[in-house]
Amino acid sequence: MKKRTFIVIITLLFATFSFTTNAQANQRKEQNMKAKKTLVAFFSRAGENYAVGHIEKGNTHIIAEMIAAETRGDLFHIEPQTPYPDDYTECTEVAKRELNAQARPAIKDDAAVEDYDIIFIGYPNWWGDMPMPVYTFIGKHHWQGKAVIPFCTHEGSGLSDTGNKLKTACKGTTILKGLAVRGATAQNAQAQAKESVKDWLSKLKL
Repeated sequence: MKKRTFIVIITLLFATFSFTTNAQANQRKEQNMKAKKTLVAFFSRAGENYAVGHIEKGNTHIIAEMIAAETRGDLFHIEPQTPYPDDYTECTEVAKRELNAQARPAIKDDAAVEDYDIIFIGYPNWWGDMPMPVYTFIGKHHWQGKAVIPFCTHEGSGLSDTGNKLKTACKGTTILKGLAVRGATAQNAQAQAKESVKDWLSKLKL
């Protein structure tokens, strides 16, 4: 009887210790995040989109807001001065021409990347690459010493090779593991999308 009581006490002490240790680790991680300035920069397009029809808020925009809420980061919407066509097919044709030409479309406004430690960069996967306005934004800044984290929306192509493209474009950065979320999930299953965002963020060593 005494032996059984002893085992129960040891088990309870171990459980209490584990809970306290995990709580302290989570608290340290949260304090570390607060000490670093975070920017969530994203390109997103509303209008007619593949698999989700005509939408008022872009798929990537939705995911960007979730990331900003979880990290307490600042949001910046990368917007081209000349909007893309509302029609999906017309938009894809423009995007393909820009990709082939390696165009750098002018964008509205800007964000002071140099003031941040961690920068999430979000975009829809267009023809296996980032939309060209994202490259315009990247080209305006110095990225040395920053932690850059990609995220994208797609309908089957995932991140493709955009992580490596970011590493080349954002010279001197550390590129962390990205997240790819289907556009249909972002629009129609937001609770699921949010869980994916939270799980991904919990695994990043920020």
